[in-house]
This record gives sequence, C-alpha cells and structure tokens, in this order.
Amino acid sequence: MMPFFFSTDMFRPAYRLALLMLGGVLLFGAACGSDETLILATTTSTFDSGLLDELEPLFEEQTGLNLKIIAVGTGQALEMGRRGDADVLVVHAPTAEEEFVEEGYGVNRQLVMHNDFVIVGPDDDPIDMRSAEDAVTALLGLRTSEMTFVSRGDDSGTHKRELSLWNELGFDPAGEDWYLESGQGMGATLQIANQREAYTLTDRATYLALKDVLDLEILFEGDPGLLNIYHVMQVNPDTSGDINASGATAFVDFMVAGETQAIIAEFGIDKFGQPLFVPDAGRSVAELTEE
Repeated sequence: MMPFFFSTDMFRPAYRLALLMLGGVLLFGAACGSDETLILATTTSTFDSGLLDELEPLFEEQTGLNLKIIAVGTGQALEMGRRGDADVLVVHAPTAEEEFVEEGYGVNRQLVMHNDFVIVGPDDDPIDMRSAEDAVTALLGLRTSEMTFVSRGDDSGTHKRELSLWNELGFDPAGEDWYLESGQGMGATLQIANQREAYTLTDRATYLALKDVLDLEILFEGDPGLLNIYHVMQVNPDTSGDINASGATAFVDFMVAGETQAIIAEFGIDKFGQPLFVPDAGRSVAELTEE
C-alpha cells in the first residue's frame, strides 16, 4: 500500500474523516463497527526500502487496526507528533528523538533496528572517495573538488547526520554552487544524484532497494559515525485528546516482538543477498556503538 502524503498544516480530525470518506466508510463511531485508525509517521527510508509493505498487513491482521502510513523526514514526523497529527513514530535521529521525549511529547521509546549510512556517487569516482579514511575526510574531498553533492535538505534523520559530518569538518556548505538541496525523500534524492552524476549520503536500505535503476555505486562505507539507528515511540496521549494511545502501544509492542524482529532480520536477503536492517529489540544503543 502506498503511504499517505499530506501537508502537515492539515488538521488531524479532518484528516481522519477524509481517510474514512475515501474508504467509503461513514464516521458513526466505534459502536457502528468502523475500523479504528492508527496513524504512523515514519521516515521515507522505511517505506522506500519496502519494509513497511511487509509489516503493515501482519500488524493489521494481528490487531484489527487500520494502519495509515505517512512517510516523511524524521524532523517532519516529530513535528507531527508535537501537534498530535500522528499516534506513533518510527524515526532515526536519536538526538532529536531524545529532545522530543524530554519535552514530554514522546513515551515508550524502544530501539527497533539499525543499518548504516553510505556515500554513493558515480562509479568512476573522480575525487577518489573510495580511498578516504573516514566520513569527514570523504566530505573534505567534496569541498576541495567542488564536485556536486545532493543533500536531502529536509530535516530528516539522514539530513541531520549529514549536517553533523559537515559540522565536524568545521564547514557549512549551504549556498555553495556545488551543494544542492533536494528538499525531498531519499528515493527522490538518489534519483537526482543519479541524473547529475553526483554524490549523496543515503541509508543503505534505500540505496539497495533502488540500486537496479541507479548508476551510482557505494564509494564510502564503514565509518562508526555512519551508524543509522531506528526507534519506535508513542506520541504522549497527554498532549492531545486525539491520540490513539492503545493502538500506539500495540504498534510499539508489535515492532519489538520476536516475530517482527525475525522478519526484519530476513528482510532483503532473498533480493539483495543481505538484510537491509539488523533487528535490535532488547539491546541498548551503547551496545551498537561498541561493536
């Protein structure tokens, strides 16, 4: 099922009503037997990779809930949570997530899985990024050569990680002629980089899912600073009367359940020869960073 994309300026009650009307269902309340809707705001990478296509029907079958997926950048997903426009989130920007929880907007935050970020670009690699010792050095090569780099520029988890690397380099690329901001999700950003024979930072899962239609190759990988960690968490029901708290709890439980974690562990192996994500329920972030 395709995710629902909508302006974050829309009001939640109107959105719920629109979803029901689109499905041909009259909103008479639970007593009339209408499906209960759970709104998941998540990163584009979980959708572009195909993982949610695998998990959505299983969750709906197990719970009877009608899961509506809104695929946006992590920053947008967190803002939806702040406004009460989503019930539950799957995101991958730990620092921003911790702030969200500290502000009182998020509860029941659980580690779900990880993969990593990689830098991709044209196979001929004109700046020899393959020889870079670390991610910051890889970006330094872009700065000195002024080869085109396409940033998501959308406050997503990927964008936040990219900005943190530029910050380590002590350089702000904004406004440079060779630095382009797509303002779009990971799949669209990869397509733009492909058309321009440019470099970009991407999560490995989305890249592998689209690799067959791209001429881009992985040119840098393996830096511990490129670890990409995903959490699931509920939006605090105390912040809005519209939050589906019980459904959100069920989704968090579903994502960390053994059966779901086993699906995550196998997802991608048949098609790509490797899993796109590593399941992490029950582990700590400290364990991941120490590996």
